[in-house]
Amino acid sequence: MPSALVVGYDPQAIPGIDGDALRAALDAELARFGEHGIDAGMALVVFDGSAEATLVAALAERAWDVVVVGGGIRKTEQLLPLFERIVNLVHRHAPQAALAFNTSGGDSVEAARRWLPAG
Repeated sequence: MPSALVVGYDPQAIPGIDGDALRAALDAELARFGEHGIDAGMALVVFDGSAEATLVAALAERAWDVVVVGGGIRKTEQLLPLFERIVNLVHRHAPQAALAFNTSGGDSVEAARRWLPAG
């Protein structure tokens, strides 16, 4: 079974939003991977000293086929250093994994499937 790791910004760390509702949406998207025969995991990071350890631990869980980096990290100009760190950590710790990018939390499956073999 192909595998995908979704890396996103922890919704509990975003001021002014309903973190629980956003987390529920992320969990629903994660469940949707199973409907497509993809074993998926999620790593939620924040822009602080814990991001690297959180991501490296998730990358070490298994040999991921694809790592999907969320739009919330890529599209926010202030998070550019975090985005660069994530790309370089994936390159270093999961060189076999393809990189994919979603546009929102609701199309992570489609982003991953672009880089997984048809099956």
